[in-house]
Amino acid sequence: MASADRVKCLRREKRQTAVYQYQKDCRYFAQIADGLKEAGAEELAELGAEDVRPEFSGIHFRADKSTLYRINYLTRLLSRCLAPLISYPCHDPDTLYQKAKQISWEDFFAKGNTFAVSGNVSNSSISHSKYAALRLKDAVADYFKEKTGRRPNVSVRNPDILLNLHIRNNEAVISLDTSGGALHRRGYREETVSAPMQETVAAAIIRFSEWDGSVPLYDPLCGSGTLLCEALMRYSNIPAGVFRNQFGFEFLPDFDGAVWKQVKKEADGHIRELPKGLIAGSDVSAEAVRASRTNLMGLHFGNNVSVERADFRKLPALEEHVIVTNPSYGIRMGGNENLEMFYKNLGDFLKQKCKGSAAFVYFGERKYIKKIGLKASWKKPIKAGGLDGRLVKYEMY
Repeated sequence: MASADRVKCLRREKRQTAVYQYQKDCRYFAQIADGLKEAGAEELAELGAEDVRPEFSGIHFRADKSTLYRINYLTRLLSRCLAPLISYPCHDPDTLYQKAKQISWEDFFAKGNTFAVSGNVSNSSISHSKYAALRLKDAVADYFKEKTGRRPNVSVRNPDILLNLHIRNNEAVISLDTSGGALHRRGYREETVSAPMQETVAAAIIRFSEWDGSVPLYDPLCGSGTLLCEALMRYSNIPAGVFRNQFGFEFLPDFDGAVWKQVKKEADGHIRELPKGLIAGSDVSAEAVRASRTNLMGLHFGNNVSVERADFRKLPALEEHVIVTNPSYGIRMGGNENLEMFYKNLGDFLKQKCKGSAAFVYFGERKYIKKIGLKASWKKPIKAGGLDGRLVKYEMY
C-alpha cells in the first residue's frame, strides 16, 4: 500500500466519532452559474440525485455515497458540490470562531494536508466575506495548534482540503467542498486565446443544442476549441473529471475507496470512440487553430476532430449540420473591430451556406443579436465570467 493511502487508512481508523450534518440527511449543495440552474437540476436527477431543489444561489439535493462520487466525476454543468458539516445561528465573529473550533478537524485532516477557506456572507451582522473566512481559517489553525502544537499550512493555489463558509440571515453553514476545487477546470486546456469560454458554459451550450451525433457538428469560430472539446467529451461519454487526480470527497471521514473505485470503473466503461468527421471546426487565427489542436490532443479521440485555419466567409457549405459557436465580442476583441459588419457577415454565412442546419450562437454581449439579421427560434440567458450573455438558436430552412 502506498504511504499516502496508508495515512488515509490510519486516519479513518482513528476518527469518525462525530456525525456531521451531511451524514444525517444525505443532503448536499451544488453551486452553478446563473442561467444553468434548471439544466443543472435535470443533470443531477440524471446522475441519480433525489429531492433536487434549485434555490437562489444553487441547488440542494440528496445523494448516497456512490451518487455523490458519480456527480463529482461526471457533471458537466456544476461548479462544485458542498457537504454541510454544521449549521448554527451566527451573529458575531466570536460565535463563528468558537463553534468552528468545536469541530473535530482531525476527522478531515491528515498530517501535512494543506487547506483553504472560501466565504460568502449576505444579509447578516457579519458583513465582510473575507473577514468571516479568515475567522474560520483561524479556528481550524488554532484547533490544531492547541491539539498538536502545529498549524496546518494554508494553500491558496492548490489546497488538499477546501472549506466553504456561507452565512445568510445570520445562519452559518460550514461545508467541505467535495469537488476539491472548481469543476469547470477539466484539465484538457493547455493553451488559450483571448477570453476563452468557461468549460461548464460550453458544456451547457452542447447540451442545449441537443446534439446526439446523428449529424455532424461544426464550430466556424472555434477559438481555443472549448466547444469542440466539450462536444467530444459528451459524444464519447468521457467523464468531465477524468483528469482530476483527487476529489474533495476523499477527505470526508466516511469516504469509501471501494465504492469510488467501482463508480469510476463503471463510468470509464461507457467511453466510446468518436468517428472521424463527426466534429470539426475552424478559425481565421493560426494561434487559435494551434491552441484548439493542442487542447483536443489531450483528450481521448481528440485526433479524430479536424480543426483547420479558415475565414468562415470562405468555408464550403455546411448543410444538415449542428453549428455551435461563441463569436468575438467587444470586450473580447478590445472593441476595435467593426463587429456590426462581422455579425452581419456571420448571419449571411448561416443563411446562405448552412441550409437545413440548426445554429446555436452564444452572444457575450446581447446588443449584437439584432445585428445578425436572422429570426431566432429561442434565446436562453447564460450568465458567466461577468457577462450576461444569451444563447440563441437559429434554424436554417
